[in-house]
Amino acid sequence: MYWTLFLIFVRIGTFTIGGGYAMLPLIEREVVNRGLITKEDFIDLFAVAQSLPGIFAVNISIFLGYKLKGIKGSTVCALGAILPSFVIILAIALFFSQIQNNVWVEKIFKGLRPAVVALIVVPCMTAARSAGLTWKTAGVAITAALLIWLVRISPVYIIVTAAMGGLLCKLNIKKW
Repeated sequence: MYWTLFLIFVRIGTFTIGGGYAMLPLIEREVVNRGLITKEDFIDLFAVAQSLPGIFAVNISIFLGYKLKGIKGSTVCALGAILPSFVIILAIALFFSQIQNNVWVEKIFKGLRPAVVALIVVPCMTAARSAGLTWKTAGVAITAALLIWLVRISPVYIIVTAAMGGLLCKLNIKKW
């Protein structure tokens, strides 16, 4: 089982460009579709891994490994997720001077951008559906994103305001 977990995360780490969120559909397909964990457990692990500091891909691999096989499983999964990136960066560093201003390398990365965006959007939409997100709550998230992006309001203020609003709504609902 450890070897299987290691190979799953090596494959995910090798073929995913764009970071942890781009890995989500692959991780979900590998662990949920194989029946290693349930969809609900995956969403819970996703939420916890997202809320902790650190590299998201490593966080979720550690949590999945721990859920499946304890501390040894989390170590194996973390190594599987980290190792491909380490080897790729090492290879790039060795040959950086030869590829630094290469037009083809630039074109390859520009071509990968739309795929990376899709790999990030799809798991976000899946998580939103699984969490029961409505258009009303999506509107709150979109408004918050626009305030941060366009008005340049600090995310800290958005989080504090949303927490107070949620608390007030909860208190108001209990009164009725």
